[in-house]
Amino acid sequence: MNSSLPEQQILVSESPTPTQPKQNSKKKQIILGVIFSLVFIICVFATIVVLPTKDSQPAKKITATINAIVIKPSKVPVPTPYPFYDLTIPFLREQKYESVLGEFEQVSENDSYISQVTSYTSNGLKINGLLTRPVGEEPEEGWPAIVFIHGYLPPNSYATLGQPYSSYVDYLARNGFVVFKIDLRGHGDSEGEPGGAYYSSDYIIDALNAYSALQSADFVNSKKIGIWGHSMSGNIALRSVAAHPDIPAVVIWAGAVYSYEDLNKYKISDASFDPSQSISTRTKKREQIRKLYGDPDISKPFWRDIAPTSYLSELKGAIQIHHSVDDAVVNIGYSRDLGALLDKTSIPHELHEYPNGGHNIEGSSFTTAMQRTVEFFEKYL
Repeated sequence: MNSSLPEQQILVSESPTPTQPKQNSKKKQIILGVIFSLVFIICVFATIVVLPTKDSQPAKKITATINAIVIKPSKVPVPTPYPFYDLTIPFLREQKYESVLGEFEQVSENDSYISQVTSYTSNGLKINGLLTRPVGEEPEEGWPAIVFIHGYLPPNSYATLGQPYSSYVDYLARNGFVVFKIDLRGHGDSEGEPGGAYYSSDYIIDALNAYSALQSADFVNSKKIGIWGHSMSGNIALRSVAAHPDIPAVVIWAGAVYSYEDLNKYKISDASFDPSQSISTRTKKREQIRKLYGDPDISKPFWRDIAPTSYLSELKGAIQIHHSVDDAVVNIGYSRDLGALLDKTSIPHELHEYPNGGHNIEGSSFTTAMQRTVEFFEKYL
C-alpha cells in the first residue's frame, strides 16, 4: 500500500490537465498586452519630449515637469547638531540675550554708593543680585559697570548679602563703578537648579543676560561694561567673552578651566565642595560626554568648540589675571597656561602673581590686586 502512493503522485503530476492550454493562451495575451502598452507609452513620450514643435507649449511644460521630478533632489532634513552642542561657544553665540533690571529694594547707603537688591530674567528664570550704584554726579553717558560673578559656594548656604565678596564689591563701588553681583541660578533666592560651570552653559547664559540687563539700564554706560570672575567663574568669564567678543574688559581672580585639557593636568581641590549637592544628572552628563568624546583634546571638534581658548584670536577686549602662588584650591598653572596662550595673541593682557594670599588673594595681596583691578577697568572701560 505505502509503496504505490508515490507512483500515483508522479503519474498525476506528469499527466497533462485539460486547463493548461487555456492558461498558456491567457499568459500570451497578457504579455502581448504589456508589450503593446509599453510601445504606446514610448510613442507618446517621443511625441511630447523628443519631437516638440514650436507650438507645442503643453509639451514643453510636461518636459519641464519631468526634468524637475528627475533632476531636482528631494529636500533632506538638516541633521540635529551633535550631542551636547549646547555646551559650545558656537551655541552660546547663537542665543539672544535680552533682559532688563527689575524693581529695586534698597539695602544700605553710605557716602560712596547705594546698595540695592534687584533681579533680571535668564532662560525664563528670575535671577537675583546685589546692585551697587555710586553716589555723586552721574557721568553724562552713565556709569561704567561690572558684572561680578561669584565662584563656587555651596548653593544652599549662598547668600546675596554678606561674605565672602562684600569687601571686593565695596572696593570697586567706592571707585566709581556700578557693580552687579549676580546670584547664579539655584543660589540664594534665584530660581532654577545650580547646573555647574564647566559642563553646562547655564551660568554663562546668566552672566550674559546680566550684561544685557545692565546695558538696558539708563544709569549705565552700555559701552563700558566689564566682567569680574573668581575661581569657577574664571571659566564663566572667559566663555562669556568668547561668546560675546565685544566685551571690553575681563578680570579673573584665581580662575580655572580654560582649555579643558588644563583640568586634566591640574584638577581642583575645593574643600568647600559638597558632593551631596551635586545633581546626579550632572554626574551622568559628564560621564556621557567622556564616553562620546573621550578626554579633553582640542584637536577634536567638540573639545575645540567648548574651550574658550579656541576663540582668543576673535576677542576685542582686554584680559587681566590674578593668582596667588600658594593657592591650594586652584593651581596657578591654570593662569600661567592662559597667560602663555595670550602672549601669542594681540589681546592686551596682564598676569599678576602674588607670593601669598591663598585662593581668595587675601591679606596684603588683596589691596594690591584690587588696586590693579580698578586701574585696569578704568583703562579699558
